[in-house]
Amino acid sequence: MQTLLTEISTTELLAAIENNSCQIIDTRPTEAYNGWQLMGEARPGHIKGARTLPAKWAQYIDWIEIVRHKEILPHQKIILYGNTQEDINLVAGRFLDAGYNKLYLYPDFANQWAASPNLPMEFMERYQHLVYPSWVNSLINGHKPPLYNKGQNYVICHAHYRNYNDYLKGHIPGAIALDTLELEDPETWNRRTPAELKEALERHGISAETTVILYGRFSFPDNNDPFPGSAAGHLGAIRCALIMLYAGVKDVRILNGGIASWEAEKLPISTETTPAVPVKDFGIKIPANPQYIVDMEEAKALIRSSDGDIVCTRSWPEYIGEVSGYNYIEQKGRIPGAVYVNNGSDAYRMENYQNLDYTTREFHEIIKIWKEVGIHAQKHLAFYCGTGWRGSEAFFNAWLLGWPRVSVFDGGWMEWSAHADNPIETGIPD
Repeated sequence: MQTLLTEISTTELLAAIENNSCQIIDTRPTEAYNGWQLMGEARPGHIKGARTLPAKWAQYIDWIEIVRHKEILPHQKIILYGNTQEDINLVAGRFLDAGYNKLYLYPDFANQWAASPNLPMEFMERYQHLVYPSWVNSLINGHKPPLYNKGQNYVICHAHYRNYNDYLKGHIPGAIALDTLELEDPETWNRRTPAELKEALERHGISAETTVILYGRFSFPDNNDPFPGSAAGHLGAIRCALIMLYAGVKDVRILNGGIASWEAEKLPISTETTPAVPVKDFGIKIPANPQYIVDMEEAKALIRSSDGDIVCTRSWPEYIGEVSGYNYIEQKGRIPGAVYVNNGSDAYRMENYQNLDYTTREFHEIIKIWKEVGIHAQKHLAFYCGTGWRGSEAFFNAWLLGWPRVSVFDGGWMEWSAHADNPIETGIPD
């Protein structure tokens, strides 16, 4: 589709940014927006203040709902930039069809903006820990993907919860199966002991120096199922990532969007079992990063603290005490003093942290949600949910941002509600 847009100069774009009179739209893949230099850009990231609206999303039937959710409105001046004219035209066409007519093109992102150190850009501080399908594909085919220098010292983990068939029905070639139960105790759902973690990681071929790439599959969990988490494999993968970081694995990465992103690129799927190749020694004492997980007394101290917060990432029905969220937790309610930030519709969904394709939501939008309830990088933040999975995803988002004091309250609602002397609140708070 050929769409003729009025071009604007770098000077005009700077003026529009200064006057706060436009919405700047980055049509490149979200990986480029986050920081990956996919086209050899001179600097990582995006134009400061830009929103991500990748060209591939223009194919979605719900495209206009994404745009409205981002509060990009028809009366606003829309300035598009990207890698190719084809991508820009595709996005511009969707805007025109939806009644947006103040559309402009900035053609000089790569050769002027990204190339000029004095022009403001932003990126996710730890973007290299959120990898994309072609990066993983390059790795498994014996090439050297960007920001990787460890040769064959990597392990790809297809995470699942007591659902080995999920691995058998299709996984990334060369990936090993990793049951979340290897790293967390099914009695408490807390991380396992240091000795147990050491043994499990070594058995799966993981040392402190191994690059670990984790992913899973989202299969629409049903709360009526005896084990709903068995269908929330990607959430389980992020839970495993937290525990590995806690243990001391130095290079933990998540495939952005899980296996859904791999399948969307039509990359090869294997049904062949790949056995783990054990390592002799993890290499360092576990936990190397104990600060990433807090327990009950530390959680109580954070509630009392003016320098920290316990952050509730449960759904609204759980928070007000309509449901416990789990078929194995009876007590309903919330931890008094915890800061509430809605993550999704139930215990196994994280819609408010994800895009429609299951990739991680634009990080500026997550920061905005958090700041509205007083959550910011200067505080010590401990995210919690029912048993640690959703809290781990919120933690991982903050960790990717480079926020310096972020943790997970490992016991969460399950442990808190199990102690009769712990206070509990229900209902809509004042």
